Amino acid sequence: MKLLVFAHTPPPHHGQSYMVQLMLAGFGGDHRKRRKNFVPRNPAGDAHGIECYHVNNRLSKRLEDIGEFRGGKLFLLLTHCLEAIWCRYRYGVTNFYYIPAPGKKSALYRDWMVMFLCRPFFKTMILHWHAAGLAKWLETSVQIRTRALTYRGAKNADLSIVLSRYNLADAEKLLPQSVRVVSNGIPDPCPDFATTILPRRLARFSARKRLLAGEHLDAAELESLGQPQTVRVLYLAHCMREKGLFDAMQAVVRANRTLASGTSPVRLRLVAAGGFITPEEKLEFDQLMLDPEMGGVVEARGFVSGEGKARAFREADLFCFPTYYLGENQPVNLIEAFAHGLPIVTTHWRSLPEMLPANYPGLVPIRSPKQIADALLELLARESGEGLRQIFLERFTMEKHLATLADAIASIERPRPSLLARPGFVPS
Repeated sequence: MKLLVFAHTPPPHHGQSYMVQLMLAGFGGDHRKRRKNFVPRNPAGDAHGIECYHVNNRLSKRLEDIGEFRGGKLFLLLTHCLEAIWCRYRYGVTNFYYIPAPGKKSALYRDWMVMFLCRPFFKTMILHWHAAGLAKWLETSVQIRTRALTYRGAKNADLSIVLSRYNLADAEKLLPQSVRVVSNGIPDPCPDFATTILPRRLARFSARKRLLAGEHLDAAELESLGQPQTVRVLYLAHCMREKGLFDAMQAVVRANRTLASGTSPVRLRLVAAGGFITPEEKLEFDQLMLDPEMGGVVEARGFVSGEGKARAFREADLFCFPTYYLGENQPVNLIEAFAHGLPIVTTHWRSLPEMLPANYPGLVPIRSPKQIADALLELLARESGEGLRQIFLERFTMEKHLATLADAIASIERPRPSLLARPGFVPS
C-alpha cells in the first residue's frame, strides 16, 4: 500500500521526529527520493509492504521554535499542504498519515489547516498519537468553538494509532473508526549488553551494596571498578523544568545529605545531558550551580548524540527522569534506559507507569524532590536493572514496533466485518 507521511524528521531532534525517521527507514525509505535518484529498493523495508511518500512538515529549525507561532510558519505549512496534494495525484497515494498536536493552541491551529486543506483529497486518514493529553485539554482549557473546529477537522479518522492504554482517551475523543495500540520501539543501542555492559554494572552494583553495608574496599578494588562509591545518575532529555531537571538536581542533593548523615562513603553525581530550551531556565540552572553543594554533584554535559550519548548511558548507574511535561507519552529516552538495563526513577505521569512493572519502586509523584531522593536511595542496593533490559527485548525493539505498526496501517485496506458479523450483535 502507498502511504503519504505528513510529518517532520530531525532536525530539530526530539522523540517524535526521531520515531518518524525510524519509521521511514524501517519501511524502506521515501519512495519519492527513490524515483528521483534511482535509489535501489531495500528488501528489509519493502518486506512490510508499505511505500512511504514523505512530506517533511518541518516548521521549526530549532527546539526553541517548536510550538511557537511565527508568520513564516503559515507559508511553510501551506507549501507542505500543496506538496501533499500534488503527491496525491502524482503518485496515486490515497492514504494520509498525520501526527496530531498536543494540547497547545498554536499546534492545534496547524492541525486545523492541515485537516481542512489536505483531508478532502485523500481516501483514508491515519492519526498517530505520539503526544498525550489532548482530550482532557480540549474539555478543560479551551472554548466550545475550539473543540468544535477540532472535531470537525479530525473526527472519524479511519485509524488512530496510540502508544498506550492511557493514550486511548485522546484517540477516542475524536471518534475514529478503528484504534490500535502500537508501542514505540528503537534499534538495540547495545547489542553487546550481556558481554560488555552487564558484567561491569553488576560488579559496581555488588561493590556499592558492600559499601552501603559498611564494608571496606581497598584502593585497588575501587580503582578497578571505576570508583563505585560515586553513583552516576543520568538525566538525558531537554533541560526543562517540566521534564524534571530541577527536581532531579534537588533530589540528588537531598540523597547525598541522607548518605552523609549515615557516614556512608557512597555519593550520587547527576549527569545532566541535554540542551536548554529557554534562556530563563539556563540562567536559573547557572545560578543553582553557584552553590558549592549543588555545583559539586551536578555535571552539565549539554546536548549529546552518537558516541557521546552511548558513553553517557554505558557509564551510568541509574536513570532519573521525573517528568511532568504536558505532552509526555512514551518517551524514547526511557526506552533507551530500558535497553541499557538502567534502574529508573520516573513519575506517575500519563503513560509512564504502563512501561514499568507493577509496584516498581522507582515510580514517584510529580514535583516531588524528596520522594525522588528516597527512590534513588532505595534503588542503590536493590535494583540491578537486568529485568528492565528484558522488558526492552520483549516490548520495545525496532522489529516488534515496525511489525505491529505495519499491521495496523495495513488494516485500513482490509475488508471490515459487517455489523451483522460482529460478535454479540443481535438484530432488532
